[in-house]
Amino acid sequence: MKLVDTHTHIYLPEFDSDRDRAVERALNKGVKFLLMPNIDVNSLKPMLETSEKYKGTCLPMTGLHPTSVREDFEYQLNELEKHLDNRQIIAIGETGIDLYWDKTYSNEQIIAFRRQLSWAVEKNLPAVIHSRNAFAEILKVIEEFKGSRLKGVFHAFSGNTEIAHRAIEMGFKLGIGGVVTFKNSGLVQIVKEAGPDNIVLETDSPYLAPVPFRGKRNESSYLCIVNAKIAEIFKMTEEKTAEITTLNALKLFNINE
Repeated sequence: MKLVDTHTHIYLPEFDSDRDRAVERALNKGVKFLLMPNIDVNSLKPMLETSEKYKGTCLPMTGLHPTSVREDFEYQLNELEKHLDNRQIIAIGETGIDLYWDKTYSNEQIIAFRRQLSWAVEKNLPAVIHSRNAFAEILKVIEEFKGSRLKGVFHAFSGNTEIAHRAIEMGFKLGIGGVVTFKNSGLVQIVKEAGPDNIVLETDSPYLAPVPFRGKRNESSYLCIVNAKIAEIFKMTEEKTAEITTLNALKLFNINE
C-alpha cells in the first residue's frame, strides 16, 4: 500500500527531537511522499533544509500563509517569489484567506492570495489553499482565473456539500485529514458525495491528529488511519482507496515516482 501525505509541516520545531524517526515511521506505513507547504519567509530555510535532507521524500512548496500576511506582506511575497524557479518546488502554498482569527489584514490577504494564484497559473503548479471563514471570498478570487489552468487542493476542507461541488467544478481536490475521524465533523457525507476521485489525503501534522490520537502531535505515519476511514466511508479496501487517492495526488502535484 502506497500513500501520499499532501500536507505536512514536518520541518517545524515540533519534530526537531525525532524528525528522522518520524520520517522513518511514515515510510514504514507506506507514506512514500511528504509534501511540505511553506508558511512565510522564516519557515522557508528549515523547509528547504528538510527537503534536502530527505530528498525525493519530503517535497517543498513556496507560499505565504494567510495568517502571516501583515504590513510586510509585499516584502515576503517578493522574497518567496525568488524560489519559483527552484525545480524542487512542487506547488504554491499554503496560500488562501483566513478570517477566523483576525480580519485586520483581510484586504492584504486577498491581494496576496490573488498574486500567489497568478504564480500557480504562470508556473503551472497546483495551489494549496487554506480557507477559514472565507469560502465566499476565496471562490470569488478563484473565479477571476476562470479559463486558466488553475488547479489545486482545498487543504483541510471544512466547507459544506455545495462548496465542495463548486471547488471540484473549478478543478480542485478536497484535502481530507484527521478531522474526518472526529465524531461530529460532518465530513463523512461530504466525502461520500465528493467521491474518491476528488480527494487527496493529508495530515497537516503536527496539527489535527486523527482519533485515537486527537489532541496529540500529529505525524505522517497516521495517514493510514485517515485512509482506513476513507475506505470505511466508500466501503472499499484500504488498498483501493490508497491507490485512488495516491494517484490523485501524484497527478495533481506532477510527481514522478
